[in-house]
Order: sequence, then C-alpha cells, then structure tokens
Amino acid sequence: MGRFLASPGEQLERGPIAVILIEDQAEVAATLSHHLRLGFRKILALSPEPLPAMAPLDDAKGRVLNLIHDTRARDALTRAVNAVIEAAPEDSWLYYGYNAEFLFYPFSETRSIGEMLGFHAEERRRAMLTYVVDLYAPELTRNPDAVSMDRAMFDRTGYYALGRPDRQGGFRERQLDFYGGLRWRFEEHLPPDRRRIDRIALFRTEKTLRLLPDHRLSVEEYNTYACPWHNNLTAAVASFRVAKALARNPGSREHIRDFTWRNSVPFDWESHQLMELGLMEPGQWF
Repeated sequence: MGRFLASPGEQLERGPIAVILIEDQAEVAATLSHHLRLGFRKILALSPEPLPAMAPLDDAKGRVLNLIHDTRARDALTRAVNAVIEAAPEDSWLYYGYNAEFLFYPFSETRSIGEMLGFHAEERRRAMLTYVVDLYAPELTRNPDAVSMDRAMFDRTGYYALGRPDRQGGFRERQLDFYGGLRWRFEEHLPPDRRRIDRIALFRTEKTLRLLPDHRLSVEEYNTYACPWHNNLTAAVASFRVAKALARNPGSREHIRDFTWRNSVPFDWESHQLMELGLMEPGQWF
C-alpha cells in the first residue's frame, strides 16, 4: 500500500474511491461486488495477504486494486484512510468500510454513487453522515460466525441520539452521538468508545484533513449531520462486523446464545426499508 500511494499515477485521478479493509474471509467477494455495483471508480481492497482470485467478481475494467496492509494492527483503518487522503487528488470523494459491510444510500438500487454525491456536493456538503446498522444471522448454531447473507436480520427499533458535548460544557452544533443495534443491546461487552453507530464514512478529501480513531474527522463541519438550512442526505452501512466480534471473542461468546429478539426483522437488502425505519434521510433528493 505504501509503495502504491507514494506514486499512484492516474489510478486515483477519478473518484469516488472506496477503501475496504479486509480483516477476515467473511463475504469478501460479496462486499467488493456490492460496491462495484454502486459505481465506485476505484476500490482499494486492503488485506494482510494477497486475495485469491474471486470468480464471482465482475470487474472487467480492473476497478478493484488489492494492496497489502496489516489490517489487523491497531489503528489500521485510521492510518490507511489518512494515507489515501494524502495521496488522492484534492476534493476526491472517499468512502471507507470493512469486509462484510455494505453501503446503502437513498435510491441506491437505481442511482449511482457518483450521481448521489454530485447532488450532495451541489448542496455545498463535503461529508455525509452514515449510520452503521448491525446485521446478524438468526441462529448461531447454524451460522457460528454470525454471518448469513440469505437470512440476515437487524433491529427495527432501539436507536437513539444524544447531544455531542464540547469542551465548554455545551453541545456541538448539528452534531449528535447515535446508538443502537447490537452495540446497545450488548453494550456490556463493548468499551464505551466503541458503542456509537455514527460514522462519517463518505467525505471529500483535503490535504490537511485527518480521520480520527472514533470515526470523526478533524474538521468539525465534516462531522455535522446537516447544513444549517435544511436536512441533507444520510446513508447507512449494513454491517456484520459487530456480530462477528461478539460471536468470536471469548469474553462475549459464552454469554450470547442468540442475537434475535422481539424487534428483529429480516433485512431486505434495499434502501427503501432503511428509509422507512428512519435509518437514512433522503433530504431534498427525490
């Protein structure tokens, strides 16, 4: 990764760019295929070892580039994204996520990521709030890694927001801390700094901009959920990542028999379902 970013040539000239950290083998091909369908011009797939050839991947134009990076190291995501910010042209749209995470935005079935971000930029927005919606398999006995694409479930209720404190004892303007999903229901197994579900996963690069370890950005306006005048678009990241960790980690796996509860519903893999439940905001885009 370091050698490539030192001299990327024209490979990062046309965005939007997706950075996908691959931590394990869970649904790697599905993750990359999903983001190819959204229309990303370049996908940087970062993995500790070279990825095997993936037959289901429809990438005739070579948009997926596999780069070697220690994705299991501490702050691996932060270091990788900040390195891409420095290497990419100014004002490039950048998305970041992990394997077994899937980006959705309003009308993503019929509108490309470029179309959506073009509209967002016209509203003078340089970043987009995304909610991480936890997915999980309905039966851990059948799917011990908690991953099931065909039978994925998620929570339809239980989401809430709190004001984000500032250093003067007040609250930051147009910023909130969002909670819910598995991080809320099983919060005793997660450290406090890992319980939020908000992430600024889409943003426009600036040379001095930096991603912080808590998924915020170093420029405060980038962390806002909307402009001062009206609501803006928001997106969602449907993610098996927390379910995988809870099912795998010794401190939690012995205490969790099942992730389903009375408010679990099947995930339809479409943006309309997320909008209906208030987990995405179409803003002025129809």
